[in-house]
Amino acid sequence: MADNTLRIKPVVNTDRPALGRFIASRWGATVIVHGTVFRPAELSGLVAVRDGRLAGLLTYDVSGDSLEIVSLDAVSPNGGVGSALITAIADEARKRQVHRLHVTTTNDNLDALRFYQRREFRLFAVRPGEVDESRRLKPQIPETGCYDIPIRDEIELVRDLAFG
Repeated sequence: MADNTLRIKPVVNTDRPALGRFIASRWGATVIVHGTVFRPAELSGLVAVRDGRLAGLLTYDVSGDSLEIVSLDAVSPNGGVGSALITAIADEARKRQVHRLHVTTTNDNLDALRFYQRREFRLFAVRPGEVDESRRLKPQIPETGCYDIPIRDEIELVRDLAFG
């Protein structure tokens, strides 16, 4: 009988080859956010596993009292994996005494905007034309994205964490 329990665990070095391939298939080798080039396969992360298989992955970077979510992927959307990863990273951030979660998406990604806002993230900043600048570093970023919306701008969302 299959164990359908979702387990969240930290990324360990033995996970990196498989996770590197998974990330490359979704993002390429790099993610560019606010002019910073991240290599998600090399970052800290949380892996969601169900039935012994990869169900999702969240990668992040910590700077000062902020934790930036660099990538979040669920193998099968709308199954609770993304929500579980957000809950787990908020718990991890609190353990590290990090007070704020940041995430950046693009203007076309209406599904991500909905997802994060429903999980206590608030709009924080809009960076007009930032994706146009990112294309100089990563030309394979498409011109048009979700819902045939031109991809031009970054939208940053923030969630302040309560301690107690």
